[in-house]
Amino acid sequence: MDADLTTGERIRVLRESRGMSRPVLAQLCGRGVEWLKKIESGERELTSHPLLLQLAAALQVADLSVITGADTPAAAATAAPLGRLAHPGMPDIWSAVMTRSLTPAAAGLVDAAALQGRVDQMWRLWHTSARNRTEVGALLPDLIRDGEHAVRTLDGEQRRRAQVALSDIYRLTGQATAYVAPAELAWVVADRALSAAQAADQPAAIAAASWNLGNILRETAYAEEALRVVEEAADLIRPHLDGAPDDWRGIYGALQLHAAVTAAREGREGDAWRYWERGDQVAKNLPVAYVHPSTVFGRANVDFHAVSVATDLKKSVRAIGLADDIDPDAMPSVERRARLWVEVARGHLQRGDRTAALHVMQMAHRIGAETVSYTPSARTVAADLWRNSPRSMRAESSRLAESVGIATVG
Repeated sequence: MDADLTTGERIRVLRESRGMSRPVLAQLCGRGVEWLKKIESGERELTSHPLLLQLAAALQVADLSVITGADTPAAAATAAPLGRLAHPGMPDIWSAVMTRSLTPAAAGLVDAAALQGRVDQMWRLWHTSARNRTEVGALLPDLIRDGEHAVRTLDGEQRRRAQVALSDIYRLTGQATAYVAPAELAWVVADRALSAAQAADQPAAIAAASWNLGNILRETAYAEEALRVVEEAADLIRPHLDGAPDDWRGIYGALQLHAAVTAAREGREGDAWRYWERGDQVAKNLPVAYVHPSTVFGRANVDFHAVSVATDLKKSVRAIGLADDIDPDAMPSVERRARLWVEVARGHLQRGDRTAALHVMQMAHRIGAETVSYTPSARTVAADLWRNSPRSMRAESSRLAESVGIATVG
């Protein structure tokens, strides 16, 4: 980077070097194209530190001095934490998680029931919003701080309930920052969720936190460890299921589906379908309309997971056949519906049918834009379509890649 370049010129060079268009970068910062154009041209100064952090995260730059050109201790020491993908809400979440106080703040007591109510509302927002990462991510920092404050200031049964709520908060944080959080934050969040659940000594909370930890282990290529964690969690909660609330059985079923996908990704077909059948049996014993509030385990999700298992086993004909028999509207989660169509698109790609894959990916993006933009498997499909589609589909595949944030024309 030329030392004489202005901040705006540096932003433009970094953006173009990443093959990122101006509309995509502006959207990641929550700003308009004209704002970014003025910043890059020098017509407008970049004086907002939060916006600087958002630009750094979106451009995958850890040292702010690369953008500002200021070789000062303050600039060099300010790092924007990065995951595999970038989201502008990540710096605030990072701050809330990694800079928690060891002593309670002077604020008053936090009611445990009210805290849990806020968490439940956040899970509903996560599953119903097409911009779930952005909307939930904006609310998470305050919720994390309030949850930490509650477990430090409450005692007795109220503290135990606050521990369950805090475990839920960190599970939600893990979901909202998947693929955009640096590895160290992902592990911290997973560990805190499990520690809070264990402190509460509540089997369902421990099982849910283990489901979350299993996600981290699976996504970081520790498949055997992921299976061990979810199997131990299932063994822990199983003796408590008779007469337990539906949500306890729901998380037990979710653990089975988690194991099914993990086994499928390892090519263990028999194990994968055996785990899926256990989850299917749990769903059959729950009310028809039942949906677990955070994992969305229920009849529809079991059917959706059958498609995922078949796709991960590279049984594309079976996966597409299973998808043909599914009613997507039976699933109340926008995120899960979008992910279903991503799985179907993967199946079409396995068969070499890019026309069908593009059509289905466009459906997925219309349903849950941020789910597609921030899920690596979805971005892989979009990138394949952009690079390999026939000439007649290039314009549409390029528009899809552009909207997902994959490098296309500048």
